[in-house]
Amino acid sequence: MNLFDTLENQNKQIPLAETLRPKTLEEYLGQNQVVGSNTAFLNLLRSGRLFSCIFWGPPGCGKTTLARLIATQTSSDFIELSAVSSGIKDIKECVDKAKENLRYGKKTILFIDEIHRYSKTQQDALLPYLENGTFYLIGSTTENPSFQVVPALISRVQVMMLKPLSDDNISDIVSKGFKFLSDKHGPIVLKQEVLDFVIKYSGGDARLALNLVENAYFAADYKDNKRVLSLEILETLAQEKSIKYSRQEHYDMASAFQKSMRGSDKNAAIYWLAKMIAGGEDPRFIARRLIVCASEDVGLADPNALNVAVNAYKAVELLGLPEGRIPLALAVAYVCDAPKSNSAICAIDSALSDISSGLDYPPPMHLRDAHYKDAQKYGFGKGYVYTHANPEYKQQFMPDEMKDKKYFK
Repeated sequence: MNLFDTLENQNKQIPLAETLRPKTLEEYLGQNQVVGSNTAFLNLLRSGRLFSCIFWGPPGCGKTTLARLIATQTSSDFIELSAVSSGIKDIKECVDKAKENLRYGKKTILFIDEIHRYSKTQQDALLPYLENGTFYLIGSTTENPSFQVVPALISRVQVMMLKPLSDDNISDIVSKGFKFLSDKHGPIVLKQEVLDFVIKYSGGDARLALNLVENAYFAADYKDNKRVLSLEILETLAQEKSIKYSRQEHYDMASAFQKSMRGSDKNAAIYWLAKMIAGGEDPRFIARRLIVCASEDVGLADPNALNVAVNAYKAVELLGLPEGRIPLALAVAYVCDAPKSNSAICAIDSALSDISSGLDYPPPMHLRDAHYKDAQKYGFGKGYVYTHANPEYKQQFMPDEMKDKKYFK
């Protein structure tokens, strides 16, 4: 390092989250399903075996930290790229470095943060080097790789799903943060309600929690040579929390919403409705899910549910948000409380399945259109009985080959 690099590093204000980043696997908190005792992943690491993988999980759950610890555990060279600011040129430079490492018997881990932001071409550029073992890839993403990563790359890596950290994990991390700052800058007085607020606010995001801890520590009142942190100061710093709502969550929320209505749990359905509204979901999309549920799940048990859902859609288009939340909530409650019958969807799906499997027959001759000049010459419409004139007359409407088939049961 030259003098300017040294001065640059000395003048940096390194965030607390970076300072307290775990240095060993023993310090790493959470993700027991991946790195817990005797898990396959941990046993592979202890044996020095490497494989390419993608860590999929929410922000602040430890994706980058775990990747760095893997490199340390396996004595591998760690090269870190961000998909936001890098491209194929950077990948090629990493390939050159990895090849040089191989000459000295050293493995290389290429870590790509936010890998879902790479284009198809950029993702494809990684494939040959994974195939021939030039480097091992660890990608991190907050988006479902099944939607955002090309199939060819998915087939060459192991996808590991990481979870938000538990309240107990966040509590340990928050306590560690306040202790570090207290040891370095002086004591601070904390009440349990302050700690509880940080834990709840973080939502399992360690980085968010430590950022709030750091800001709150230096914003606390200073009295009698010690800091006093009140809940009011915390609430001022936290402001309104943004809702995490990724593309995958768009589908997950819609699924939970519709299944809650199907299960007649209007409290859960209202919660998922609120989550979608708070996440910025298009209210027309929500209303369309309502229409689907009213048709598919309520169906013939209460046909008026479809009218209520369609009217909610029209009301949302007229009102927009925030007022549109009210007709949506009304329709959700109605659909939840309504009796349920899926006979209509079962009937149409069964009929479509029959037709696609080869049971594809024309209408019987007496049902065919007879409103043109030559129809009678072909026998079309012959023998048809007008139902309104003869309501008691029984005639066949199904094809001959399926005359006894029943779709509604």
